[in-house]
Amino acid sequence: MTATNKPKTAFWIIAVIALIWNLMGVMAYLGQAYMTDETKALLPEAEKALYNNVPIWVTAAFAIAVFGGVLASIALLVSLIGILVQTIYNFFISAAMDLYGPGEIIMSTMVIVIGVYLYLYSKNQLQTIG
Repeated sequence: MTATNKPKTAFWIIAVIALIWNLMGVMAYLGQAYMTDETKALLPEAEKALYNNVPIWVTAAFAIAVFGGVLASIALLVSLIGILVQTIYNFFISAAMDLYGPGEIIMSTMVIVIGVYLYLYSKNQLQTIG
């Protein structure tokens, strides 16, 4: 049985762009959260007032959004890579196919299908947002 589970180029492009986008958000958060008084003093009065009046819950939401986005981007990439490595090993290197028979094929197929579904779902969500 030969199967290719290689992700499409679009997956990698979207995944890398999502990671870069979320890392930019982290940089923006860190820049805002750790802005020194000296830096704030250089800002125009309206901008200085804006930064000084941000509620803590908004800052917390900002942190959750950007760090969660980075972790999610990395997790999706790592998860798909893990699925592919495990499947290649089970199908082509180990004796799992001989030992477990059809059960191994069914379970591996389910894992691949769910992984691909999550990829397609996240890609669809990105398209509906953008």
